[in-house]
Amino acid sequence: MELLSTPHSIEVNNITCDSFRISWTMENTDLERVTHYFIDLNKKENKNSNKFKHRDVPTKLVAKAVPLPMTVRGHWFLSPRTEYSVAVQTAVKQSDGEYLVSGWSETVEFCTGDYAKEHLAQLQEKAEQIAGRMLRFSVFYRNHHKEYFQHARTHCGNMLQPYLKDNSGSHGSPTSGMLHGVFFSCNTEFNTGQPPQDSPYGRWRFQIPAQRLFNPSTNLYFADFYCMYTAYHYAILVLAPKGSLGDRFCRDRLPLLDIACNKFLTCSVEDGELVFRHAQDLILEIIYTEPVDLSLGTLGEISGHQLMSLSTADAKKDPSCKTCNISVGR
Repeated sequence: MELLSTPHSIEVNNITCDSFRISWTMENTDLERVTHYFIDLNKKENKNSNKFKHRDVPTKLVAKAVPLPMTVRGHWFLSPRTEYSVAVQTAVKQSDGEYLVSGWSETVEFCTGDYAKEHLAQLQEKAEQIAGRMLRFSVFYRNHHKEYFQHARTHCGNMLQPYLKDNSGSHGSPTSGMLHGVFFSCNTEFNTGQPPQDSPYGRWRFQIPAQRLFNPSTNLYFADFYCMYTAYHYAILVLAPKGSLGDRFCRDRLPLLDIACNKFLTCSVEDGELVFRHAQDLILEIIYTEPVDLSLGTLGEISGHQLMSLSTADAKKDPSCKTCNISVGR
C-alpha cells in the first residue's frame, strides 16, 4: 500500500483551561484513505519541578478520523495555565487490524488558559457548602513586619501600595500573577469576636474600619477556593471600588457577589448602620485593589506568635482534595 504523507502546518487554537482545537494539512490523496489520527500530547517539564516526583507519562490519543479542525477535550486531564507540546500522525487501519502510519509531524507548543467564569462558579459552589454560619466583624487587618510599614510611610506617601498577587491557590486562577492589590484578613476568633493575636506574616498589624474598604460603592468578587494539605480551607475574595481598574479586570473574569447576600462576606444596612459579617469556617483572604492610606486606620504590635506554618505565600493547592477541586484541572 502506498505510504502516507507526513502531516504538516499544525495549528492549535480555541484554547481553554481544559480543551483545544487542532488542525493540520494532509495531501489530498490521503484524505479519503486515513481512518485514524494519533495525537501525542506532552506536558513540558518545568525546570523547577521535583525530579523525584512521578512525571506525566507521554500520552497518545488514538481517534477516528473526523473533519478538521478537531476539538480535543476530556481525552486527557489537561491542567490550566500549563505548557504542552503536541504532534500528530495519520494512519490507515488495515484488514488485519494493523495500522499503516505516516511520519510524525513537527511539534507545536501551546499553553492552556485560566479558569473561565463557569469554572470559578463551580469552585464558589464548593466553597459555599462548607462556609458555615456568618459572624460579625468590624475591621479588616493586615499583618506584616515593622519595616514594611515604615517603608510605606517614608517612601510611599503613607500608603499601602497594591502589588502583584503571587501564584498561591488554584493553578488556574485568573488573578495569579495578574491582579494587583493589598491583602487583608477579616476572620475573628469565635470566643472574642476580635482578630486573632497570632499571625504568619509578622508581629505588626494595621487595622482599618471595615466600611473604609467595603461599602455599597464596592464590588465584591469570588476569586478562588483552596487548601494546602490541611483540614481548613481558604477563599480568596476581591474588593474593588466600582469603576476602578481592579473592578474592570475582575468584571470579565470573576463571579460577582451580592454584597448584602452571599455565603462569604457581607455588608448590609441594619437599623441605619452598616453591619459586616464573615464566614466562620473559611479563612478569607481579601484583595483590595487600590492603595490604602495608613492614616485611615491604626498600627500596633500584636502579642501572639508568628505561625509560619499558616503562611499562604506561593502556597500550592492540594490536588487530591475532593472538597476544593473541580474536574477541569488543578
